[in-house]
Amino acid sequence: MVINVEVKFLGVFRQFSGRRRILVKLEEPATVRKAIEKLTEAFSSEFKQALVDPELEDPQPNALILVNGKEISVLQRLETEVEDGDEIALVPVSHGG
Repeated sequence: MVINVEVKFLGVFRQFSGRRRILVKLEEPATVRKAIEKLTEAFSSEFKQALVDPELEDPQPNALILVNGKEISVLQRLETEVEDGDEIALVPVSHGG
């Protein structure tokens, strides 16, 4: 079955995607990881570079990822399952030195 998940972009992710929100269609069982993979395929390489840490191949160092307002680190991280109508929010994390 196909489900629809709304992804909300904030900060630099909005800039690189050129969108505030997008509807992503995913096959069940749908996870945050599958949604991220679909997004990195759909948008520019700059979007992927901003979102996914190249060494770890993981978006978590660069983004706070929320599912229905809950940060995925308190859920099942990238394996957090999403259902039809859920919202994923991508919030950029600033790194400093």
